[in-house]
Amino acid sequence: MSKRPSPAPAAGPLSPADVRAVMVGIMLAMLLGAIDQTIVSTALPTIGKTLGDVEHMPWVVTSYLLAATAVTPLYGKFSDIHGRRISLLIGIATFVIGSVACALAPTMWVLIIARAVQGLGGGGLISLAQTIIADITTPKERARYQVYIASVFITSSLLGPVLGGFFAQKLHWSMIFWINVPLGIGAFWIANAALKRLPRHERRHRLDIVGALLMALATVTLMLALTWGGVRYPWGSPEVLGLVAASALLWFGFAARLLKADEPLIPLAVLSNGVVGTGTLTACFSMGTFIGLSIYMPVYFEVGLGYRASTSGLLLIPLMVGTVIGATLSGRTMAYVRHYKRLPIVGLSVSVIATALLALYCDRMPLVLFEVMLFAVSFSMGTVLPVTTVCIQNAVSTHELGTATATMNFFRQLGGAIIVAVFGAIVLSGISNPKLSATGEGIDPTALAPADLLTMFPWVLWAAAAGFALALFFLLMMEERPLRANARHAAEAAFAD
Repeated sequence: MSKRPSPAPAAGPLSPADVRAVMVGIMLAMLLGAIDQTIVSTALPTIGKTLGDVEHMPWVVTSYLLAATAVTPLYGKFSDIHGRRISLLIGIATFVIGSVACALAPTMWVLIIARAVQGLGGGGLISLAQTIIADITTPKERARYQVYIASVFITSSLLGPVLGGFFAQKLHWSMIFWINVPLGIGAFWIANAALKRLPRHERRHRLDIVGALLMALATVTLMLALTWGGVRYPWGSPEVLGLVAASALLWFGFAARLLKADEPLIPLAVLSNGVVGTGTLTACFSMGTFIGLSIYMPVYFEVGLGYRASTSGLLLIPLMVGTVIGATLSGRTMAYVRHYKRLPIVGLSVSVIATALLALYCDRMPLVLFEVMLFAVSFSMGTVLPVTTVCIQNAVSTHELGTATATMNFFRQLGGAIIVAVFGAIVLSGISNPKLSATGEGIDPTALAPADLLTMFPWVLWAAAAGFALALFFLLMMEERPLRANARHAAEAAFAD
């Protein structure tokens, strides 16, 4: 067995000013990825009409999601090998290049390809930001810094749709991509300067290219099946079944690669870690269910209840804001209490109950009470986010932080895609117009009948309650390990055996 290399020499401790500079840089990088999806969605109809291709319009979103999900674990492993700074800079640069290509796209298909390039850069921005926070803070301090991540997401959720609609209607749709250029340059400049002082924990490794290709192809085929199933093609069609079979074979090949490769893409030590496994599943089901609700709740408001799009956006605020408040409370509490799991356990229990009550009474519940219940669901689910992230990072060696964090984000994104597909299948199963499920690549809200949606939406809420219940089960199974309080000891422990 080859001798394990010595840890990289540690840089001096970061001053509070250094930490603030790093946080500003990574928050700008996160904002690039977070605001991208929300700012694009409201401009899609204008883009489709301007480019003369409405049929393939949903692929402007889907191509980004496919690329970003597939490369997320690659960024984690790459950063464990070559360092966080260079990995984040590559992600930012690729994202900006993709943004410029999007803004200049003359046709819909060029835009779709450019969006995939954007996704190749955006796939690492969020997970690398979380990993960098783990590099500069101890686990006990780390939870409260997760609040900054939540604040970026809430800002993007509230600001993105407004900017997207304004740019598309008042200026030009390409502005939703041009705005990424100054943001990206600022993020690149600040991150490049600030991240030079990051502590170094990487080792000499080889990137598992074969494993990465198998995982990427398995992810793409699965997400294509979930995207097309019941919408573009029937679930039992040869196209969808073929994609599912291909994905299963590729995942089997990826599993075999993990067992045989000298240095697999995701180390077996990380996958077999009980905290990583249960924490990842908790994040997968809780965040995935929340993503599903955030996508289908506006459809319920606009189609089922007849509100305008602008009003629907306002009604969605409690669902978005509650998450940040819950994450803030949980993050600050986690740093000071020993049994930090208690708050998110109560939180997920409340989410299950509140979602079940919405499923039972949504058709006759006053709007004010409905909004209160949405806030309760969001606030309670938000308490889970910092706990799962910090526990997973606390359970692995320092040189595996990037891989473990990226693995969690990968399965969280994949879980969101699966749950969104499940919610979509529930809605489509009750649609009286059978042609709708075979005439596009997404659900067209204008083609939905209010009566159909009001009938099926309680089942969507029951599915959401089941998703939160599964998250609660895995959270209960997750071991509550003491949080490491000494960063130097944690770094030394990573190389001890």
